[in-house]
Amino acid sequence: MTDNDVWLVVGLGNPGPTYATTRHNIGYLVTDELARRMGAPFRAHKSGRAQVVEGRLAPPGAVSPRVVLARPRSYMNELGGPVKALATFYKVPVDRIVAIHDELDIAFGALRVKFGGGDNGHNGLKSMRSSLGTGDFYRVRAGIGRPPGRQDPADFVLSGYSSTERKELPFQVDRAADAVECLVDRGLEATQQRFNS
Repeated sequence: MTDNDVWLVVGLGNPGPTYATTRHNIGYLVTDELARRMGAPFRAHKSGRAQVVEGRLAPPGAVSPRVVLARPRSYMNELGGPVKALATFYKVPVDRIVAIHDELDIAFGALRVKFGGGDNGHNGLKSMRSSLGTGDFYRVRAGIGRPPGRQDPADFVLSGYSSTERKELPFQVDRAADAVECLVDRGLEATQQRFNS
């Protein structure tokens, strides 16, 4: 990996205070943590459709690739456009894009990292695949579990965490941020061995 390799790390979520604490917005929470580690605030990108932080995910002096953290400012089912615009602007190939998102089919608190695959009914992934023309990008999948009883999954992902989950959430966010750092720095295999619990 050379120094000019740029990674685009996208937190999937919906903008605005209404959605800030919902399960669907775990991607935003993880990019917030990564921005905190980089010591920089999000700022509006000139495209107007995303907020970004540019920098490196390693201590000063360490050789690590440049990273653009992004939070699209459009709703989940339309975020592919802003992601494509950022990838074009920063000249990031699709196989250097990381999407951080919620995953119904993984238990709350668990994490899986993979490359490529389907969208599993996730509108954010569907929108990215449609705009990028491929699903061949990395995914950091943060488990939220299945809805209880007969609750509609669409309502479940847009609802807030339970009080028990809220206590555990900071650990999940921290671990997902660690997984992104590991993926960018050490590659998929090492990251899967460490985080695919």
